[in-house]
Amino acid sequence: MKPHRFHFAADAEYAEAAKYYAAISPELGGRFYDEIERLVAEIRQEPSRFRVYDAPARRHFSTMFPYAVIYLEQADFIWIVAVMHFKRNPIY
Repeated sequence: MKPHRFHFAADAEYAEAAKYYAAISPELGGRFYDEIERLVAEIRQEPSRFRVYDAPARRHFSTMFPYAVIYLEQADFIWIVAVMHFKRNPIY
């Protein structure tokens, strides 16, 4: 399993979304966090499994929240470049 790193903008998107859901309900915020971490773990385990989004970037969709994780597979790590809300801005 490759290590991962977040682009600073993706990290900010992730934090903003987690705060939004936590403000609605701490439990909901926790579920959002767990879901994004699950997506990242699946990406790290099998990066080529998920669809090409905008070559060479790929994306992995959440089934629980309207979010996708956009990433690039580098030689030594997975670079998370966006935690994208795909209903607000579908043409990211």
